[in-house]
Amino acid sequence: MPSNPLNRRAALFGATATLFAPTILRAESTDAFPTDEPQIRDQVPVRRNISSWRKQHWSEHFETLGIGCLLADITSRAVHYWGPDDVTYRHYPSSVPMSEELTKRGYTKVVRKARNPSWTPTASMRERDPSLPQRIEGGAPGNPLGTRAMYLTWPAYLVHGTHDTRKIGRQSSSGCIGLYNQHVEELFELVQVGTQVRLA
Repeated sequence: MPSNPLNRRAALFGATATLFAPTILRAESTDAFPTDEPQIRDQVPVRRNISSWRKQHWSEHFETLGIGCLLADITSRAVHYWGPDDVTYRHYPSSVPMSEELTKRGYTKVVRKARNPSWTPTASMRERDPSLPQRIEGGAPGNPLGTRAMYLTWPAYLVHGTHDTRKIGRQSSSGCIGLYNQHVEELFELVQVGTQVRLA
């Protein structure tokens, strides 16, 4: 005589409940849910770098939109770009200068753009690290400017790409603002010579 499917289901359910009973009991214990922990509302909040992903508006930093605006937010390690149509907006993580001594803040503009830029270390860079080469050609392995560069009115200050992706999001440059190559390539096509820039 075939066994009743309902009886078989009941037996399986009973066995499963028995297996999980210790887990349920543990979950109800005070070990799993301590009663003496401080309330979250009473704890000091953990500071996180969330401001880098806060959408900003160009009018917070520039008087006019002009042919576009570029903000390098050094504190949050992010670059914001607003296009002249007042619709285009881009936001990228960036690297920033290693120290406040190497950091320049204020208003400038893009005066030149280059694809696969060559790199010549400044005298102060070579003083800090005499092993640096005199020059690295564009496209060469180890070129710290990556695939694109936008030069500012301040000598030796650029917004550029990098092949060393570990630098993004860190204090890792000698003064420049660095981006992932795919991001700087996108930005390069949007930014016009004459675009106003703020490092803040």
